[in-house]
Amino acid sequence: MKPIFSAGFIAAALTLNLGGSALAQERILISSDWGNVSADLADNAAARALAAMLPLTIEMDDHLRQEKTGNLPAALPTAPRQREFSIGTLGLWSSGDFVIYYRAGRVPQPGIVILGQVQGDVSVFDRPGKVTVKIEKTQ
Repeated sequence: MKPIFSAGFIAAALTLNLGGSALAQERILISSDWGNVSADLADNAAARALAAMLPLTIEMDDHLRQEKTGNLPAALPTAPRQREFSIGTLGLWSSGDFVIYYRAGRVPQPGIVILGQVQGDVSVFDRPGKVTVKIEKTQ
């Protein structure tokens, strides 16, 4: 008797059943004069809206020696928030404030929307001063 379902179909069904996604994550490139990093975007409405805005150029300021922050050209939709962040977290403080965290920590209420996670050495941003970043989709 032939099997009704292939192994690939079963693996995809199990992934979806466990709450995961069978689709690949969107990857972006964040480049500056200080260095380049890639990041995987989160699976939420805010991250999808950010991806739809790309490419972007944002001037970012240093804040509290833990993050770079900059204004997006338009507000992103709301998504669940959390207070903790790790090194390399991409976040959204208010609806239009993009953040790259280069240290781990915790923010006050209402927390941040997680937009993604850097997959490179985010320490390139660990220096005082402003930096201009270009954010674009990778191929």
